[in-house]
Amino acid sequence: MHANRLPCGFNRRANSWAWMERPQNSGMQYSNRPFVGQTKRIELEKVMSKRMTMGVIVGNLGFWSSHLATSGRLEMIAALEAAGIKPIVLTPEETAHGAVETYEDAKKCAALFKKHAAEIDGIIITLPNFGEERGLADTLRLANLQVPVLIQATPDHAGKMSIAFRRDSFCGKMSISNNLRQYGIPYSLTRLHTEAPDSPEFKADLEWFAAVCRVVDGMKNLRIGAIGARPTAFNTVRYSEKLLEKSGITVETLDLSEIFGRIERTKDNDDAVQAKLATIKKYISTNNVPEAALLKMSKLGAVIDGWMKASELTVSSVQCWTSMEEFFGVVPCTVMSMMSENLLPSACETDTMGTLSMYALTLASETPSALLDWNNNYGDNPDKAVCFHCSNLPKHFFNQGVKMDFQQIIAGTVGKENTYGTLDGTVKAGAMSFARFSTDDFEGTIKGYVGEGNFTNDPLNTFGGAGVVEIPNMQQLLRFICENGFEHHVAANFATVASPIHEASTKYLGWPTHLHR
Repeated sequence: MHANRLPCGFNRRANSWAWMERPQNSGMQYSNRPFVGQTKRIELEKVMSKRMTMGVIVGNLGFWSSHLATSGRLEMIAALEAAGIKPIVLTPEETAHGAVETYEDAKKCAALFKKHAAEIDGIIITLPNFGEERGLADTLRLANLQVPVLIQATPDHAGKMSIAFRRDSFCGKMSISNNLRQYGIPYSLTRLHTEAPDSPEFKADLEWFAAVCRVVDGMKNLRIGAIGARPTAFNTVRYSEKLLEKSGITVETLDLSEIFGRIERTKDNDDAVQAKLATIKKYISTNNVPEAALLKMSKLGAVIDGWMKASELTVSSVQCWTSMEEFFGVVPCTVMSMMSENLLPSACETDTMGTLSMYALTLASETPSALLDWNNNYGDNPDKAVCFHCSNLPKHFFNQGVKMDFQQIIAGTVGKENTYGTLDGTVKAGAMSFARFSTDDFEGTIKGYVGEGNFTNDPLNTFGGAGVVEIPNMQQLLRFICENGFEHHVAANFATVASPIHEASTKYLGWPTHLHR
């Protein structure tokens, strides 16, 4: 139960961030200030399944050739639509060239964005020429959407530097960045200082920015279900609901006694129970698992599903030992694994901040996340360690041959017959990201760390869900974890998405986050 090199452009085929050496900008953070979002629950479908929508501000400055604003607007629209993103942008009928230059233009663009506020995930400022810095900044201030902002500047061509074709967006990007800093508006930058909208570099940066937007949007008004108290022995998973609430994140609690009481009133032939039973058997090999245990798991899953739906909850944490085994007779691991597999992370040992960490990774990657222990050294290699849980890992994490079994650690205390439901198998090899967020009562903030490494094919003779991870400069990471009082739990995901999570958390959510390199 126990570099200066930074990926930044997501390649869906490779499941990794392809462009490197991402620069940092000087945008200000919101200081522990939650985003103002919709009051209704942010459904998973909204965050990850819907077509993303970007507000677009086209910069223009009349000293330069305005035809560049016309063509630049069309180029950005084409780039977004090619990426499957819906643009919200002024038309040439609303302002000159569909761009923003004057304060009147800014008001029109802000009004358009406000009209579509429920749709807009982020805002892109495109500079086909120098751009009028005040109009661009005023648009963001007047709209006040508090969504991530990406600044893109189109490069000049050495052979087209006459007054009719020169852009000077290279310089204009510095001016708008300066103004946004003055206005206290956080912003993100493309990997290269100038990138054409139709370039592979911008395509990668656009995917990166979309991940940033998903993380920020997914944390708005998030509702977490915490089932049961933390295990008595684990002070380490204590957290502050008040600090979460300060960031707009609510925790809804449910005592295990209520779970058991609802299960007691649930009939074996209940439609929800039978549907859950069929889903479990389809999900994982259940050979040699007693039918009675499977039925208990099905009732547990049906009750949790019903409570989360009724309470409009997205993710969860569960007290998985030892009350569950002693007074109900199964472990909840498979039920939790299925939720995580379906992109609704569920963390064991009532580690609610672990759930939040899993969800950040899931939002960024759009793939399942797991919660693991930083558990053991692996031989004498200082950059390798064993990551383990006993386990509720999503099936996505395992090599072939994973099966349902009994929980060996707890079985020694409560009996094998009371511990069926764990997933047993080896973690597959592949590039991974890790993340951990915690509430720090002494500093009055949510803080975290993120980084990347690899799960390896190194042999490992153990039980539960376990794999060997290799992380550059791991000893420095372990020292950082210990010196800063982070938990022994860490969230993991089979994608390299540390960069967008770091950008989202530090720049837009106001959570100090260490990026391990």
